[in-house]
Amino acid sequence: MQAMLDILGGLVLVSGTVFLLLGALGLNRMPDIFNRIQAGTKTTTLGTMLTLAGIGLMQPDWSMKLLLIGLFMLFTNPLSSQVLARAAHRGGARKTPETEVDRYAEDHGDPS
Repeated sequence: MQAMLDILGGLVLVSGTVFLLLGALGLNRMPDIFNRIQAGTKTTTLGTMLTLAGIGLMQPDWSMKLLLIGLFMLFTNPLSSQVLARAAHRGGARKTPETEVDRYAEDHGDPS
């Protein structure tokens, strides 16, 4: 049974690592800061959750600690992303020319 959990945990761990690698690639390839924030946040959240799940399958006695770490990540990662995006918008960060709609500026009356 433990061998099966180790194999499954290894597969989940590798898939989490792949998501984290793709997130790093996305940070490099996205055209502006807003796209980079989104790519970084979504992939790090999912990649970290998969990595923690893989470790939890391989080390079941750590599962409660890993669950708490995962919950902390689920709450803080999107919040920090939103705060960074708002600060970038207020700081006048340039948007890519393909950006057609700026809902934050529409809702708050910002001229940018």
